[in-house]
Amino acid sequence: MIELNLAFVVQVINFGILVLILNIFLYKPIRKTLADRRRVIDSAREKAASVDLEVQEKMARYEARLHEAKTEAAGRRAVALKEAQAEETALLEKARKEAAGSLDAIRTKVAKEAADARALLKQQAEALSGDICEKILGRSL
Repeated sequence: MIELNLAFVVQVINFGILVLILNIFLYKPIRKTLADRRRVIDSAREKAASVDLEVQEKMARYEARLHEAKTEAAGRRAVALKEAQAEETALLEKARKEAAGSLDAIRTKVAKEAADARALLKQQAEALSGDICEKILGRSL
């Protein structure tokens, strides 16, 4: 068993002094180093979190600007398409009118040439029929 004598008291005092010395030279510096490390790590985490938040905000702004640009481009494309369709319609209408005018002119010219040809053929037919009658009858009419 343990006897409570002077050696025990010396050992307890020796243990206390050892704990005090270890606390001063070993435990406090280790705890200080660990606390400093914890502060550095916490600071780095906070900085990483703030950088992450900043990146997310920038990405949100970028996506918003990209969406605006796409919307604007789609609007411009739609306007350009409408203008092109209007121009196409105008050009087609102009071409139809020109074609209709040309077709009317050609029809008028063909009708006039046909009437002239009929009149000429009618004159020639009368002269030819008179010649044929004279030859058949053998006398002049």
